[in-house]
Amino acid sequence: MKVVKLEDIIGTDQEIDGGNWVSRRLLLAKDGMGYSVHDTIIKAGTETHIWYQNHLEAVYCIEGEGEVVTLKDNKVHEIKAGSIYALDEHDEHLLRGKTDMRMVCVFNPPITGKEIHDKNGVYPLVKE
Repeated sequence: MKVVKLEDIIGTDQEIDGGNWVSRRLLLAKDGMGYSVHDTIIKAGTETHIWYQNHLEAVYCIEGEGEVVTLKDNKVHEIKAGSIYALDEHDEHLLRGKTDMRMVCVFNPPITGKEIHDKNGVYPLVKE
C-alpha cells in the first residue's frame, strides 16, 4: 500500500509551477498504478491551451469556477466544484480559471513527472 500526503509533495520536485497552474503530482508512472494523479491549482484569470495527444485525462473540480472550451467545435463547458470532464478524444482545449480552481487530474498513461507542455500544449510521451 502507498500513502501520499499533499503536504509532503509541496515544495519538492513533484510540485510544478506552470505559470497559469501549479501541479502537485501525487502518483506517477514509477508508482506502478497504470495512471497518475495530480492535485492542480488553475489560477484565476488565466487561459491555458492544452492538447494531450499522448494521454487521456479526467479532471474533477473540487473548488472554484472556470470553463473548458473544446477547440474542434468552440463549445464552452462551465466547470465548478462537483464537475468532472474527461478528455476522452485527446481533445484540444482552452482551460480558463474564473476563480482559482482546485482540480484532481488523472492521466492515462501515467506521466513520469518530467513532462512539461510544449508549444502546442502537449505532454510528450516520456518513458522512464
